[in-house]
Amino acid sequence: MEASPMGLPTRAINHASSRAVRPDRSRSQRETLVYAEAALAEAKQQGLRLAVRARWVALAVIAVVSPIVNPHWEVLYYEIGLALFALIGWAQLQVGEVGRSRRELFLMFCDLALLTFMIVVPNPWRAVDWPVASQFHFSNFIFYFVLLAGATLAYSWRTVVAMGVWTTGLFCIGLLWAWFQPVDPAMTERIGTAIGGDQRLLRLVDPSSMNLPMRLQEIVVLLIVAATLALAGRRSNDLLLSHAALERERTNLARYFSPTVVKELSKNDEPLKQVRTQKVAVLFVDIVGFTAYADGKDPEEVIRTLREFHGLMEHQVFQHAGTLDKYLGDGLMATFGTPFSGVSDAWNALKCAQAMIATVADFNRERDRQGQPPIRAGFGLHYGPVVLGDIGAQRLEFAVIGSTVNAASRLEALTRELGCVLVASDALIEQVRIEIGEAEAGLGKLTRQPAQAIRGIELPMGIWIQA
Repeated sequence: MEASPMGLPTRAINHASSRAVRPDRSRSQRETLVYAEAALAEAKQQGLRLAVRARWVALAVIAVVSPIVNPHWEVLYYEIGLALFALIGWAQLQVGEVGRSRRELFLMFCDLALLTFMIVVPNPWRAVDWPVASQFHFSNFIFYFVLLAGATLAYSWRTVVAMGVWTTGLFCIGLLWAWFQPVDPAMTERIGTAIGGDQRLLRLVDPSSMNLPMRLQEIVVLLIVAATLALAGRRSNDLLLSHAALERERTNLARYFSPTVVKELSKNDEPLKQVRTQKVAVLFVDIVGFTAYADGKDPEEVIRTLREFHGLMEHQVFQHAGTLDKYLGDGLMATFGTPFSGVSDAWNALKCAQAMIATVADFNRERDRQGQPPIRAGFGLHYGPVVLGDIGAQRLEFAVIGSTVNAASRLEALTRELGCVLVASDALIEQVRIEIGEAEAGLGKLTRQPAQAIRGIELPMGIWIQA
């Protein structure tokens, strides 16, 4: 692995450069939209199931109460209507989807049309032949609010507004139809005589009167409620989108930091923007001879192998409270002590590297059972000061730079020359001893070697290796 004069591995710089190119600003929006659509899809399905269940419960209550309020056989007409509403709810559950769906809109319209029909058109099974206008004396308009309230659980605020408008239109059509139906003037005259000619009272009790001012009041109240529910629905939608964006940001953090660090970052306001210098442990991992391994192999197999290897290494980084800084082709760079220093950063780094070595051995045993060649990896560890901070303009990247990073990369490359799997610097081992408080504890697998000249480092560096 080559290094640049500025102290970063060339491969790391190339990788960071490719990420630091000014991005398409809509990419972040598209990523948020993906998360939002997933959140909306889940919320829509949950809301629709909840709405249908609430509808069925409400219909069951109405079905039980109706015979009590109207203990006559004509109530069966309304029971059949309730069954149709339940069936429409089941159909809505089957065709529900995120976005505009004509089938859903059609079923919602059927809901309102059926309810309007039952409110306006007299029950054909009732025993008394009342004028059509008498239908409006039974206060059945309130059942519109049941459908409107249910819609807020599963549909967008625009759909709730549409339901209010559709209800107004259908009800007005019903009023217009009832206006032209026959009336019984003699009945109105008899009632007027009985109550003494009080016109206000007559409008309330006259079966031939639709009491239009009262009907207008019902429509206005429904539109106000629909607008209020739509406003609440829109606010909930905005909160959902905001939550989806936050989850996307949290997921992005989880790609680099361990879960405990992500939790800590979520509690702080812009902690990564503070440019600072602090001591960290740096781990480089690289597959030895991967270029030759990949030569002539199927690209899908190569990528699959890399994904498996990276996944195993990533797991160990997070298991040992590390930060996944970046993938470097067939390797990766991890840091321990970023973005916050800990009490055992060097010890965690050493344990992580040794756990990775054991993981690679297990991985190779599995590959051997599958008849695949083994994977050999090299590991380099160093401890020292680095510079931390954000780089980039629109798209930011948390960067760890400095000679410590360069030295860790050189130590990983030294594994080829020394024929070992791990090379750790004297500085890292000294820090491990400080952290764990025992001179040789945990170092049994490591052996000290003579100081080595490291390219890019002025003085020879003391090293420890693991065969």
